[in-house]
Amino acid sequence: MFATPAFAQTTGAAAGPDGFLSLLVNFGPLLLVFVAFYFMILRPQQLRARNQAAAINAVKKGDSVVTAGGIVGKVTKVEERFVEVEIAPTTRIRVVKATLAEVTPLGSKPAND
Repeated sequence: MFATPAFAQTTGAAAGPDGFLSLLVNFGPLLLVFVAFYFMILRPQQLRARNQAAAINAVKKGDSVVTAGGIVGKVTKVEERFVEVEIAPTTRIRVVKATLAEVTPLGSKPAND
C-alpha cells in the first residue's frame, strides 16, 4: 500500500546534474539577482555620491547652498574645511563643508521660473 524505501530512492543519474553544471543551476539565479542589484542600485548611488562630492569640493563664493540641517544661504567665504554662509542680510554662520547637502551655482534659475 505505501511506497517502500526502495521505491522512494532514486538513482544517482536521475538525481540531477553533477559538478559545475549543478552549481550553475543552483547559484545562477542568485548571481543574476546580485548583478541586477549592482547595476540598478549600487552603481547609480556611487555615481550620485561622486557628483555630490565634486560639487562640494567646487563650492565658491556666491553659490547658494543647503546644509544637511536644512539651512539655506549664500556662500560668502570658502576655507579648506569650512564655508561661511550668509543666511540673512547681517547673519553669517560657519558650516563644515561635508555637511552641505546641495550646491546651486551662482546665476542659476529655479526650475519653476
